Amino acid sequence: MEQKTLSKWLKCILIGVGLCGLAVYAVIIPLLGQTIVGQNPEFAFCYWPWLCFLWATGIPCYVALFLAWNVASNIGQNRSFSDSNAKLFRWISGLAAGDAAFFFIGNIVMAFLNMNHPGILLLSWLFVFAGVAVAVAAAVLSHLIKKAAALQEQSDWTI
Repeated sequence: MEQKTLSKWLKCILIGVGLCGLAVYAVIIPLLGQTIVGQNPEFAFCYWPWLCFLWATGIPCYVALFLAWNVASNIGQNRSFSDSNAKLFRWISGLAAGDAAFFFIGNIVMAFLNMNHPGILLLSWLFVFAGVAVAVAAAVLSHLIKKAAALQEQSDWTI
């Protein structure tokens, strides 16, 4: 597959992920919250704090999508193994780790404010684990891309 074709596919996937995330954050989460409040009116005071908290967790995800778009653009320009891509993946790794930590701490704060159920707190571990997994994968990709960029630069000087 050519670099430009791969870049286009990656960008289509990123657009799809962004639209799915928008559907989750803008439609599904608010509707789910309203359903919970409708069935359990005693939780109505938790709706807006939780909604704002969950929207805040989406911000780093969309920043990471923007950075991934830049990686896809670099791939389309035949700069797959570059220091720029290594830095972008390092940023994505930091965003994923920070978002996972923010989500975990936010869940604990909500529990201390009596706005969280212990089951939700336990379920949040899955999301924290997923965030840490993305952070580790992006950090490994950053390291490998940096090594590949160094090898490519070294081979470019060898004739």
